[in-house]
Amino acid sequence: MSETLDRAPGTELATLPGAAVIRRIRRLLIWAGVTALVYGTVVTASKGGCPGGVTSDGGYLDGNGEPTSVVPQCVTMTLKPTGLVFVFIGLMVIWSITRVLRTSEQAAAIRILDRAAVVIVAVTVAWAVISMVSFLSVPLQQWDGTEPFTPGFIFGNVEIVRTPLQP
Repeated sequence: MSETLDRAPGTELATLPGAAVIRRIRRLLIWAGVTALVYGTVVTASKGGCPGGVTSDGGYLDGNGEPTSVVPQCVTMTLKPTGLVFVFIGLMVIWSITRVLRTSEQAAAIRILDRAAVVIVAVTVAWAVISMVSFLSVPLQQWDGTEPFTPGFIFGNVEIVRTPLQP
């Protein structure tokens, strides 16, 4: 018994078989968590506008500055992260760990986990960029304030609030 107590610990972090794979799983989980946190923070934006206005006699102007009897509408758009990205991250982690459990080589398991981390980060960054570009490219200034506002397809969760112009 004294032999084991007198022996200095090795320079490796762990002598457990598969410790390298466990470290890679931990790294994958950290990357997935940080990526989800950053995505949830970055993909948040809002913009709005009220085309038209009010005349001095209490009437209304449309988006072109012409008098109208229709009350112009104001619109506010709020972009929030979509749940699809969080589901993708979770499924990617589960899929990669399942593949690791089916492999018989440590090097192959490490490659699977490393590639999964890269795919998670790449897809999330691409989705975030596409979400922001599609949201910011909505031509809100071209809306005249009288017809229904439809922004088209945006890669994100967009909440649209329409309210009548307050005189």
